[in-house]
Amino acid sequence: MSESEDSFLSHLVELRNRLIRVLIAVGLVFVCLFPWAKELYSLLAQPLLATLPQGGQMIATDVVGVFLVPMKVALMVAFLIALPYVLYQIWAFIAPGLYAHEKRLALPLVATSVLLFFTGMAFAYFLVFPTVFGFMSKIAPEGVAWMTDIEKYLSFVMTSFIAFGVTFEVPVVVVVLVYTGIVDLAKLREWRPYVIVGSFIVAAIFTPPDVISQLLMAIPLCLLFELGLLLARSVSRRTTAAGAASEQATPADEWTPLSADEMQQAVADLSQQQKRDDKPDA
Repeated sequence: MSESEDSFLSHLVELRNRLIRVLIAVGLVFVCLFPWAKELYSLLAQPLLATLPQGGQMIATDVVGVFLVPMKVALMVAFLIALPYVLYQIWAFIAPGLYAHEKRLALPLVATSVLLFFTGMAFAYFLVFPTVFGFMSKIAPEGVAWMTDIEKYLSFVMTSFIAFGVTFEVPVVVVVLVYTGIVDLAKLREWRPYVIVGSFIVAAIFTPPDVISQLLMAIPLCLLFELGLLLARSVSRRTTAAGAASEQATPADEWTPLSADEMQQAVADLSQQQKRDDKPDA
């Protein structure tokens, strides 16, 4: 077996071991949360339950839905609780292959990305859900019992969490694009009108078909893009300053080869020195 194949297999073994550790960690947290699965689902459904008309309730059209849906919620919460350990395992796997400057950039970006994703989920839960559900309950026609299936509600919540979590990652994406030189900061500023239009298109795709929920996604998306431009501006300044300092330090440390005349003179000097060394003392 060649050295490259042996290295590849060792990486696969390490990846398998770390995946097993992740699954065990999530499984242990899930087992601890299992007795409170119903309470976790009630907490997740609270924004909708608080806006239902008097006597309104959620329904389950699937025979095993009353069991599976709370289990899915418990599993989702278990993954979120174990996420720091999951990220540590991912970092431990990829860190040996990164340069020092890449490590300095990657670790803050990962921490910021996780924080922003959780912020997006909290924004959806505490602001978007009450606003949207309250609007829906007010426009429901008279005599219509507005209820939803718990499976469909969970699907709606998960889609919203992912959509708003990814939306709040915009500043990180902008900073990475500018830092790596993929897109220039001035070019991103020129794209501002297209980003605004694209924000409303994305909001129309990933939110319910009402104006309020679309505005609640499109407006933060535009503001987060502007925040990303501000952060990328400071990163760009630091990169430029570091590049200028490197250029100033390079000429002093740079080695330049001797010219032909300098080489001949050096050889002549060495020959004369050799003759003086070989000459016997009087």
